[in-house]
Amino acid sequence: MNKLNKILSVSLSAVLLFGCSAKKDEKIKIPEIQTSSVSENLDLPIISIQTESTAENVMDFVKCPVAKHVAESKASWTPGYVMPPEPYYENCYVKLTTKDGSSDLEPCAAQVKVRGNWTTDYPKKPLRIKFKQKTNLLGLNNGAEFKNWVLLAEYKDGSMLRNKAAFFASRQILSEDGLYSADSQLVNVEVNGEYMGVYLLTEQQQVSENRVNINSPKKDYKGTDIGYFLEFDGYFENEEELKAFPLDLNNNALLKPYDGNDGSGRTIKCLSAGGTIKQPLGVTIKSEIYSQEQHDFIENFVNNTYKIMYEAAYNDKAFVFDDKYKTVSETTSITPQQAVENVVDIQSLVDMYIISELTCDADITWSSFYMDADFSDGGSKKLRFEAPWDFDSSMGNRPRCEDGYGYYAANIIPDPSMEKPSINPWLAVLAYEDWYRDMVKDTWTKAYDKGIFEQTCKMIEEDSEKYQQDFKENYKKWNNLIVNYQFEFELSDEAKKCTNEKQAAEYLTKWLQKRIEFLNSEWHT
Repeated sequence: MNKLNKILSVSLSAVLLFGCSAKKDEKIKIPEIQTSSVSENLDLPIISIQTESTAENVMDFVKCPVAKHVAESKASWTPGYVMPPEPYYENCYVKLTTKDGSSDLEPCAAQVKVRGNWTTDYPKKPLRIKFKQKTNLLGLNNGAEFKNWVLLAEYKDGSMLRNKAAFFASRQILSEDGLYSADSQLVNVEVNGEYMGVYLLTEQQQVSENRVNINSPKKDYKGTDIGYFLEFDGYFENEEELKAFPLDLNNNALLKPYDGNDGSGRTIKCLSAGGTIKQPLGVTIKSEIYSQEQHDFIENFVNNTYKIMYEAAYNDKAFVFDDKYKTVSETTSITPQQAVENVVDIQSLVDMYIISELTCDADITWSSFYMDADFSDGGSKKLRFEAPWDFDSSMGNRPRCEDGYGYYAANIIPDPSMEKPSINPWLAVLAYEDWYRDMVKDTWTKAYDKGIFEQTCKMIEEDSEKYQQDFKENYKKWNNLIVNYQFEFELSDEAKKCTNEKQAAEYLTKWLQKRIEFLNSEWHT
């Protein structure tokens, strides 16, 4: 155990747990909560995780696991690679304490595991907390209670503020339209008394009344009149067949990138064509489904909705579903715009386009792009875009739109591996429609005039200054701004120059200010 660690002298062998894992009159034995003297001398709230197990190797659950598909990929090119364990849950108790020493959360029963994709391969790993009973942490999401929470490690973002900034802006933009974006707060994390550094406490991407608010079917219900939470996801082939499907993108029809110059004579196909081989694109079903009929229904709806969007934008034709949402056919009774509005929540797509254009995320053509549809009674029966996620590679951290200028989100950009040109079809397909561009300008103007983007930059500056000592201790622990061989090749030239959090936050702020300036010159009316 680290010499800086110490054990609380206060016995917690029997404690009343209110609203967590026990009823008011029920006493539960829990282990002593070990703490680190490092965390106690810092400013951020502290999340203390204590395992029930006292096995010598118990800390392996936060230090060793790697996502299976990531480990398999590494094994394919690394001679002698030893397969690590997959992420697994460990029974724990979780306590949250604020700076003044008051406990915002008494020790509560939970399970904790490593979560994520390639971020699981880093020494400092992101974590998922699953409480036994619903609870709130730090008043996030207006005090709503949930079982599931996430701790993001922010390992390759030197500022450790990109996700927080993106969530901050997104939450204000999306909430205006009744849409969801995660709330977040920086915290220090310790596990069994070992200081683990600064993390971003945020919300699990899930169906819930106060998160992605769509119908959730009862267990084993097989009807198609339910809610579906979906991710446009390059990892979809790693999922079980019932929980994923490929996209056909209107038979891989050509798209014209939006670059502010009428595409500069370029077009692109998202899927393999001719001699160009690309990885398949598809969708992961993130919500619960229980039948092949449900799977086939949402696969058909998503692919035909894209067809309706494409035919409206590229061929000026209106297509509509039949009353069972099985087939689409051309009609002259409505306009192409109305055809799209019948099946897509356009304002949600506009909001997500603005967020994507603002942040210039390197993964925008590959993963972490979410949508949903609700076919229950009272559901909109439209494809809706919300729940933005995963911004540690955004806002100038990778070599994408490094100077902050130019169109990006509906443009041709390198795929995350930088091997082939790619585009996000959902953001690109309507990009040249005048009525759609007018909605983008109107939404941007309202958000800009409300000060959302100025507030986002201010938040970055204030957090960086206020929590400097916390950030210094984090980098003393991990030193990953200096020893960054695992991800250094991904970084932009400016990001590589940053040797401490303060420099990284200053670079992030300057990049974002340039980005806001460019978009405002294009969109403000």
